[in-house]
Amino acid sequence: MPSRKERGKNTPQTPRRTGGAPGVSQDGNDGGYNAGIAVFSYIVGGIIVWSLIGWGLDNLWGTRWIVLAGGLLGAAGGFYLSHMHGLTSSRNTAGEDGAAGGPSKDAEQ
Repeated sequence: MPSRKERGKNTPQTPRRTGGAPGVSQDGNDGGYNAGIAVFSYIVGGIIVWSLIGWGLDNLWGTRWIVLAGGLLGAAGGFYLSHMHGLTSSRNTAGEDGAAGGPSKDAEQ
């Protein structure tokens, strides 16, 4: 019976592919649901983190408005990260006639 080391030598290893934006597959597909979840988590995560930072500064300095500014900054930062990772692009992969293109062609018949 071969040992674990000997069994691992004969098994072909496929290289791991890393990189790219989270939620977008490597084969060029949008990822749809996964990309939407990634955008949502960037924006909500930014709001939570920067609101907590603003809350801490509010308590430290005795103000009440920095938490709101932190939340807005977090939302803008989350959208910026989503855009820079290519998750907010408006690609139409289903064909020329998308839902945003107007009424369907069936209504004209």
